[in-house]
Amino acid sequence: MAYAAPIFAFEVRSVIELILLVFALVIQGVALVHAVTQRGDGFAALGTLPKGGWVAILAVCLLLTLLGFGPISLFGLIGIAAGLIYWLDVRPGLRDLHDGRGSW
Repeated sequence: MAYAAPIFAFEVRSVIELILLVFALVIQGVALVHAVTQRGDGFAALGTLPKGGWVAILAVCLLLTLLGFGPISLFGLIGIAAGLIYWLDVRPGLRDLHDGRGSW
């Protein structure tokens, strides 16, 4: 009975890593699909990286996360950060350019 805690800890760690992997893949995958489907001139109008740069960053990070480096590796964390930066900064700017109403 004294060895039950470490076995349980490994199971909890594997579940947490699985949840983080799904989160990382969803964030990176949806950001990549959104970046691919947008017009290239919108990125230049925002003053951010060009469309090709965002697609390359998101695709490489998604590929490295899928190849087994995982969400807790350096590449996985960079991929999560890149996806979140795209979602929270670039995507709203592109939406504002498209509909012209702003976020309010």
